[in-house]
Amino acid sequence: MKQNHLNTFYRFSVLIGVVVLLDSCKLFRKKEDNNVVVTHPKSVPPTNTSKTYNAKTINSLISTARSYTGVPYRAGGTDRNGMDCSGLLFCVYNQFGFKIPRISYQQSDFGKEISIDDLRPGDWVFFVTNKGNVSNINHAGLITELRSKTEVMFIHSSSSKGIREDNLYSKYWMGCFAKASRPF
Repeated sequence: MKQNHLNTFYRFSVLIGVVVLLDSCKLFRKKEDNNVVVTHPKSVPPTNTSKTYNAKTINSLISTARSYTGVPYRAGGTDRNGMDCSGLLFCVYNQFGFKIPRISYQQSDFGKEISIDDLRPGDWVFFVTNKGNVSNINHAGLITELRSKTEVMFIHSSSSKGIREDNLYSKYWMGCFAKASRPF
């Protein structure tokens, strides 16, 4: 009987040990810089205050983003073989030393939210393309050019056409628009 209790205790201890070990594995996983986790605060302050975010930098960011025009869409992609919308922002800003979140809904909480009427080149725009609500942001773009009050161009990665520029004020994009932000 005593042996039976020891066997049960031993098995229970091994089981607990395995559970603790499996759970602790996440402590040893390599954390990548490109996977910043944000828990949906209203606004996340920029973390790159030492970087210069001025008109010259913004023009260079836009030029770099435009150099990816025609690259096909690839979910999770961040290179010329394919990239998604948030991957485009992440890749371009990373090339200039700016650390930003990787996922579009996390990017939407980065920086300062602004009115659509205050947009300027370098601002970010966010969309809900899956007929959800604004808490389900799933698409992002970078404002590239203000041609007129109703022609505001942004670059993004379209799931059907790859990286391209579109007019924010088109019927489709205005129907999906959720918010805009100024990242720095």
